[in-house]
Amino acid sequence: MTKHNFYAGPSILPQYTVDKVAEAVKDFAGTSLSIMEISHRSKEFVAVMEEAQSLLKELLSVPDGYHVLFLGGGGSTQFAMVPMNLMRQKSAYLNTGSWASKAIKEGKFFGELVEVASSKDANFTYIPRDYEIPADADYFHITTNNTIYGTEIKEDLDSPVTLVADMSSDIFSRPVDVSKYGLIYGGAQKNLAPAGVTFVIIKESILGKVDRDIPTMLNYKTHIEKGSMFNTPPVLPVFAALQTLKWIKQQGGVEAMLKINQEKSGMLYSEIERNKLFIPTVNDEMDRSIMNVCFVMNEEYKDLEADFLSYATSRGMLGIKGHRSVGGFRASLYNALPLESVKALIQAMKEFEKNN
Repeated sequence: MTKHNFYAGPSILPQYTVDKVAEAVKDFAGTSLSIMEISHRSKEFVAVMEEAQSLLKELLSVPDGYHVLFLGGGGSTQFAMVPMNLMRQKSAYLNTGSWASKAIKEGKFFGELVEVASSKDANFTYIPRDYEIPADADYFHITTNNTIYGTEIKEDLDSPVTLVADMSSDIFSRPVDVSKYGLIYGGAQKNLAPAGVTFVIIKESILGKVDRDIPTMLNYKTHIEKGSMFNTPPVLPVFAALQTLKWIKQQGGVEAMLKINQEKSGMLYSEIERNKLFIPTVNDEMDRSIMNVCFVMNEEYKDLEADFLSYATSRGMLGIKGHRSVGGFRASLYNALPLESVKALIQAMKEFEKNN
């Protein structure tokens, strides 16, 4: 039976990436050594790091003056590194979910933090609008996609101050105007690589403006100067990231990714709205994520929730149980998820409706 991987992260990777990593685990670049045991200072791996940085810049059309870093520590470490490196006195944050809330918690250690708006009042089921960004803030932080609640900011916002974005779960799913951002970061385990590496795209001119002493490992300048090689980088995940970047280019780049992602999410949202058993958790189509589609049982069929989960799982749907803070179901439609998997889930929803 075919398995369909809807896990929210770590999540599905392109088969191309899996195959190339499997080969490299046995013999990396003809060295007769595994990618897991190669020196990160070797010319073979230095070439991997440089190509990954270059290809990421190419795919996202990163302008001059920006650097691409591959770091350890996950997106959660960035919650602290961002304010440590950028906040002189005040920062502004948009609160759209659990990860934004965690970023806010860390930001408060470094100065005054203004929460410009929040959708917590409706369990984060919408993207706030009509808020004011303080002109004297050192930066404005957003989380573009909210995996738990199924909302997404699908546009590159205009900000009067440096714009910082956590794009952990929607990077490479659509074109991005990087020039509008001072810093973009994210954990790689959704659309790029296995867990263990974090990407950072940073405009060099925003650095060097804080008065505090910054620990060496937490200073962006350290990693810029050493090309992400100050300490041993997460070698295997960086290699995997390079393979995924190659795969994205082969598919036609981020423009092609956007087209197929809109098709996949559009099909699934249409079925949720058509099917009498289900309802979406996010009402406004503008706010609905194309990466994480969240839905629950219609109230009158609430008692069928466990039955549908069991039914779908028996038909190869893996990872569709919703987060505990939302309940119901969540289908993560990352770049590598094939259209056939979405069609299979829709078919299971139709069959379950017919049987009940």
